[in-house]
Amino acid sequence: MESSRNTEVKETIDLLLEMASLLNTGLDRETLGLCVSLCERGVNPEALADLRKQELSATESNIRHN
Repeated sequence: MESSRNTEVKETIDLLLEMASLLNTGLDRETLGLCVSLCERGVNPEALADLRKQELSATESNIRHN
């Protein structure tokens, strides 16, 4: 039973990772897994997306200034 659950989780993460790649999110497997875990625990997905956008914006800003 536990093996079946683990397989389902892996398949779900694989599918989400493929979608994230197609959408060019820049999320890796670990980060995507953390986002999924946070959403499962009740964190607002839109808030996570806003944080990701801020992170990308700050990174781009730092690159431009260096």
